[in-house]
Amino acid sequence: MSKIDPHFRTCVPDGDERERLVCGHCGFVDYDNPRIVVGSVVRHDGRFLLCRRAIDPRKGLWTLPAGFLEHGETPGEGAMREAREEANARISISAVLAIYTIRHLGQIQIMHRAGLQTPDFSAGPESLEVRLFSWSEIPWDKIAFPSVIWALQQDRIAASEGLGAPFSNPDDEDGSLIAG
Repeated sequence: MSKIDPHFRTCVPDGDERERLVCGHCGFVDYDNPRIVVGSVVRHDGRFLLCRRAIDPRKGLWTLPAGFLEHGETPGEGAMREAREEANARISISAVLAIYTIRHLGQIQIMHRAGLQTPDFSAGPESLEVRLFSWSEIPWDKIAFPSVIWALQQDRIAASEGLGAPFSNPDDEDGSLIAG
């Protein structure tokens, strides 16, 4: 069934509080729920693995290895798969770093702390290049998404102060890109 199906109408289903798309023919409720993104801050020898995007959105800018969780995967498995797909890297997950809410995109992002299992990596089909950066070398003005900056900064805090509970969005931050 498609959201443009003429049988669908917007209404509040019985027992619900929100308007949903509901099929007037069979009663199917099309719940539009957030998508889950998984990824990792990957460190090796004190440096951070970043991927320069070969695809839109934000093509040409730098990001962490991350992407949508697939059905049947745990968040950790998804993060490891994304590192293989984007950076041809095998990683070991050590902890959940942060859980971010990106409201305007309908995303929940689960970011992990990880290390490279071996120093071998290369650009996958979704990356133009992949590099290890020291903290001072990170191209902060060419980072693709606010949550990448948050994760890098929060990983640094976790490394120096200990991890504790996972981080979340910084106060008053919703993941919107700031023009400029």
